[in-house]
Parts: sequence; C-alpha cells; structure tokens
Amino acid sequence: MRFLKPCLLLMAVLLSGALSAAAQTTLARKGKPVARIVAADGSSVNRRAAALLQRFVREASGAELPLLEGVAPRRGDVVIGAGDTTSLTEDGFRLQSRDGVLYVSSGGDKGALYGVVTLLERYLGVDYLAANTYTIDRRPTIELPAMDCFENPAFRYRQSQGYGMALDETYRDFLRLEEPRDIFAGGMWVHTFNQLLPASVYGREHPEYYSFINGERRPGKASQWCLTNPEVLELVAAKVDSVFKANPGMNIISISQNDSNFTYCRCEECERVNQYEGAPSGNYIRFLNKLAERFPDKEFSTLAYLFTMEPPLHVKPLPNVNIMLCDIDCDREVPLTDNASGQKFVRALEGWSAISDNIFVWDYGINFDNMVSPFPNFPVLKPNIELFRRNHVTMHFSQIGGSYGGDFSELRTYVVSKLMWNPDQDTDELMLRFMTEYYGDAAPYIYQYEKLLEGGLLASGQRLWIYDSPVSHKDGMLNDASRKRYNELFDRAESSVAGDSMLLARVRMARLPLMYSDLEIARTKREKDVDAVVRELDTFERYVSGFGVETLNERHNSPLDYCKLYRERYLPSERQSKALGARIIWLDEPAARYREVGERTLTDGLFGGASFVESWTGWEGCDAAFIVDLGEEKEFTSVESDFLHQLGQWVLLPKSVTYALSSDDETWREFGRVEFPEDQSVQVKFVPARVESPQPVRARYIRVSVEGTKICPSWHYGVGCPCWFFIDEVSVF
Repeated sequence: MRFLKPCLLLMAVLLSGALSAAAQTTLARKGKPVARIVAADGSSVNRRAAALLQRFVREASGAELPLLEGVAPRRGDVVIGAGDTTSLTEDGFRLQSRDGVLYVSSGGDKGALYGVVTLLERYLGVDYLAANTYTIDRRPTIELPAMDCFENPAFRYRQSQGYGMALDETYRDFLRLEEPRDIFAGGMWVHTFNQLLPASVYGREHPEYYSFINGERRPGKASQWCLTNPEVLELVAAKVDSVFKANPGMNIISISQNDSNFTYCRCEECERVNQYEGAPSGNYIRFLNKLAERFPDKEFSTLAYLFTMEPPLHVKPLPNVNIMLCDIDCDREVPLTDNASGQKFVRALEGWSAISDNIFVWDYGINFDNMVSPFPNFPVLKPNIELFRRNHVTMHFSQIGGSYGGDFSELRTYVVSKLMWNPDQDTDELMLRFMTEYYGDAAPYIYQYEKLLEGGLLASGQRLWIYDSPVSHKDGMLNDASRKRYNELFDRAESSVAGDSMLLARVRMARLPLMYSDLEIARTKREKDVDAVVRELDTFERYVSGFGVETLNERHNSPLDYCKLYRERYLPSERQSKALGARIIWLDEPAARYREVGERTLTDGLFGGASFVESWTGWEGCDAAFIVDLGEEKEFTSVESDFLHQLGQWVLLPKSVTYALSSDDETWREFGRVEFPEDQSVQVKFVPARVESPQPVRARYIRVSVEGTKICPSWHYGVGCPCWFFIDEVSVF
C-alpha cells in the first residue's frame, strides 16, 4: 500500500522550476542498485543516516546500494552531510538536487539523519508508528524527483516519552526526538541537588548546606540547598568541573532543585534575597549565574518548577543559563491560555521570555495516578506548543503518557513528536493518518470514540489534571450513557478487524482505559450488576496479562495486583459492617474540604481508590479523633480502619490508631491499638488497622484516635513540611 507523505516545511520551500527528467535520482531499477550512498565524512551521524537510507531502499526494492565514505560524488549519487547549509539551524537539513547529485546537507547535530528520514517518508512511504512498526511502499524501481527544500525544527531539542524508543532506536530517529543522555553531561538532568551534594554524605556534619524550614535545618534527599552559603557554591563548582572533565564533548549540565515543593531555604540571608527578588527563583538564578561565569563555555540548566516557577524581579539569567520552566500545576482540558491555572503559567512564561532567550519548557500530558485511563488532551497539544514557540522557547519536553498499555501511548507519542518538529501541522490529520495505518478498518470507530471523549470533557466543564481519576468524570465524559456508547464503538471496532489478530490486539489495547474506567466507576456504586462487573474484570485481567502491561501508574502498581485487590476490596462481601450508615461525630475535624464528605464516606461501605478524589477523608499535619455512633448498642468482635499510603502526594501512614468503646458516650474503655511501621516504598497501598477481640463486645460508640506523622521525614519529598493521612472506611464486624 502506498502512503503519500507531503514535505511539511517549517521555514520555506524552494522550487527549482522545470528541471529535466535527467535531474532525477534513480536509487534502484528492477531490484538492482543504481545509485551510491556517499557519506561526506566519517561522523557517526552521517554513517547512521547513510545506513538508514541503505536499509529502507533494500526493504522497499531489494536493491543493496553501496556505501562509500569521503569520495568525490558522481552523477546519480546521494551525498549525506554535504551541500548548501544556508539558513539551516541545529537539526535542520536541506534536500537539494544539483548537477545530477542529491545532497542531504545538515545544519548541525542530527540534521543529515532527519533529512534522510524525511526523504524516506516522502518517497518510500515509510511512516513509523511504534517500535518495529512502520509502513513502506515496496517496489523494485525507486526514482526520486528533483528537489530543493529545507526544514528547520521549531525547537533545537525535542524530548517526549514512548516506551518504544527503548526497543527500537530507528523509531526514535523517525520521531526526531532526543533524550537527556544525548546532551546532559554525566546523566545530570533535573532534580540534581541530591546527586551533587547528597544529604546522606554531607547532612550530618554540615546541615547548614541545606534548607532552613520551619525553624531548623532540614537535610534530606529532597531538601534544597542554602544557596547563599559560599561553601555550597565552591563544592558544587568542584563537582561540576569533575563531571565535565569525565564527559568530554558534553557541554550542558542540570543544576536543579530536588523534586519537592515548599522545601526551599528560609534562613535569614536566603529570605532576604527571596523578598528582594519577589520569588524564590531569584536565589537560584543568582547561584546559577555564578557557576555560568566560572564556566563560560558550558551551559547550565535549572528548573523553574513549583516554588521557582515565577521569574525574579531583578536578576536576569546569563545567556548560558537555561531555564527549564514546568507547567505541572496546570489543568489540561483546554489550552494553557484558556483557564486560570494555565494563565498563571503563561504569565510566568512571558516573564521568563522577557529576560531570557534560553528557555526549556517541560509540558505535561500525562495522568500520573492512572496511566491506563482516558486522557483526551489531543486538542490542547498544538496550541500549547505554538504558545511555547512564540515565547522564545528553544527546548521542549512533552511528558505525555508513553507507558506500555497507557491511554493511546503510541498515538500520543506520534502526534506530539510531529508537532514539536513543526507545530503548523494539523492535529486531527495526524491522528487520522496514524489511526488508519495502525488500526486499519477499526480507525473510524476509534477516532469517533476519542472525539466523543473530547466533546464530553468540554461539555462537562470539569478539569483534566495530571493526577486525575475516572471517578472524577463519572457524571461527565464518563457517565453511564457515554460509556455505553463508547463500548458500542469498540464492539464495532473489534468486529471490523476480527479476522486480523494483530489489528484486533491493537484495538483491545486501546480499549483498556475504557474498561478500567468501567471498573473504577463501578466500585463507587452500591447498586450495580455484580456479574457484569466480574466479567469485565476477568476480561481486563486477561488482556493486561496477555499483553504484558506492567504498570497502572507512576508508582508502578501492577494491573494484575489491581485485579486481585479489586476482588478482595471492591466486590460485595457476604459480611456487612455494623457501622454501615453510622453517624460521625468529629472531635478533631479533618481538612475543611473533606469534612462534609467524611460524614458520609467513612461508613458508607465503599472503599476508595489510588486517587483520593472520592471516599477518602484527610487530615494534614495533625492528629485526628472522631466517634462512630452505631445508633444503638451492638455486639461485635472487630473494628477496622483503612488508610492510604501514597508518598508522591505526601500521604503517609499515621504513627498509630487507637480504638475505644462506650455505651453512653461518657465512660470509655480501650479496645485496642495498632502501630504503623515507617514505609518508604513508592507503591500506592491500602493499609488496614484492625483490632479484634476473642470474645464479642457490646457498644454503641466507637472512638477512633489517630496519631499522625505530621511532618514529612528527611527521606521524603516534603522534608520538614506537613504531611497528610487519609481514612476511607471504618468497618465493624
């Protein structure tokens, strides 16, 4: 099958006019080689580009073109890495027919490679869709027309996610993407403070190197530095020097805050700078500028992230200081220019672009808590990337959901990689092209499903955020009627490719987020068709097992563990809690936004999920106490509370929970106590605290007293800051 590929030009197209047929380049004729491939020199990029052209000409025609290096070209040759470089920028290229030779010239770095990729896309129908998955126009004779065109990328560095890049290097070449290991010395790429000055090494003897938070120095793996301490500067400068010496030829390094919020230093001197500059970023830019002055031939990247997102009032980054600006706190249902959270980021972007032409934007298009969940953000990709281009952004990381089994992982990687190269392309055209090639006859149904999701999201007026849950959208884009329609479309999609096992597998993989949504929403309902839920759970488990899907979220929770947990935690039990519907009396109230919901959800018989958007009741930085009023004296043998462990959201287990019983709400007797060991694992967990009596007891009132951890410990992201704990159910049996 032939897939035509237009040459999508970022800067200009130069037509050479009515060139004669003799100016064409014939690569192969009747399966025999005609042209030669000449690498202008022995650089690794030119060799790689030449080998890529040879490989796909061989696959398309059967002809093995000879590879030569550094020889004078002759008529009919393809020359890689030489020719006119006028107007080309880094990674840019020109395809030019001149004197019977086709030149693939480069503006630097991987320009020659991307020139060959474009040649293959335009004239051999090669379209890379996923790892080891591409189209190609197979024919014994390959003739290229005369051409003269050039392209420059919108950004000099383009990074995204996609599980396939680790499986197939050629896939990454066709996506025109780079990775931090390509340019950042010593693997020093974001959140490098603890790599350079580990608190485990320096913290005990030199706590003054680390942040002063809430009245004391707080060394820890996520603590920031005291940037006004001159000893810190000297230590870091020495480390930087050693990293560059160990990595010759690499000229950029990241000196950037640890992955945390609110953990910057508030010592007297740092706070003085914070106040003068109007933002904590001022201290960071001052520090980076000092390093940049010492190493003027190197480039230093630093994060403008969370507490450093806002630009400083006075200090300006030096030209060799790269600002990596992150929009982590923004919602994704509309472009960044169109909602309040996005507009705050846009103001920060405009502020940075007014003082720097060296900006790296880290944009988020991922659901960290539920990667296998619908995330219809395709319409915002193009306008956001265009926004970045308008504001002097030169480097761009689009952190999309690229995990295996995630929502449209392959499609999302494909679309965003094309747009980062050239934002002037049309998103829907890219989606349709990919779907037609990847899903075959099922494409129209899957495209309609995605478009209905997008419309349902906008119509609902709900946010789309990076820690989202399907449950948040159960009355919006994932309401019962909508999901019924989506499932009908997938039934038709599966039927249309039922005779092709490969296409059918791809369709079923695309269906996983919808199935997961069905299951997540079903667990929040008391009234449901349990047999239908079990059937869908069995199918979901069979699919994720058969496909080898390994993770549901950033915390690496397994989908197979989820299925096991679902059967144990969410399916109806023969036992019914005697606290079902019981009244809650607050002694130490939860956080305000959980107070009203907690009065219902602590005894509604429904258990919460990995995201604390429903069922959970939370307290921050304090202890908790409340009474469960059973309404009358009842006999039971056990009391159990259920707690959430989710370190990434600063949700830690409490230190202990104690239960006491009373029949009159005046005289109390202790029933039991559960202590929690410290847990540093990153997986999301649901941890019960159960006390059981060997003999039945009688009581009307149960007092639940929780001793909170209160402050994030030194090993946690939020070192020195208040932490949360959450309860979703109190059960009495």
